[in-house]
Amino acid sequence: MITAERKAELIQEYATTDGDTGSVEVQVAILTERIKNISEHLKQHKKDHATRRGLLKLVGRRSRLLRYLARKDVGRYKTLIQRLGLRK
Repeated sequence: MITAERKAELIQEYATTDGDTGSVEVQVAILTERIKNISEHLKQHKKDHATRRGLLKLVGRRSRLLRYLARKDVGRYKTLIQRLGLRK
């Protein structure tokens, strides 16, 4: 579970303007943090299939947001994946 403090840090770090909480960058950063937390949970609880399904849904949502951003603004897309360390 992502804490409110951590979420506020992510919003502040990835916001494009002041008061920005819904831009693609912020949404992807929050989803990435949630994916990391769930991945750690699944390393310990290998048979938790309900959580695994939720993880796959989050990964799909993040993928759709990244595809949208790549279509709209390639520069922002490349900066974002570099900052999050998503691609190699």
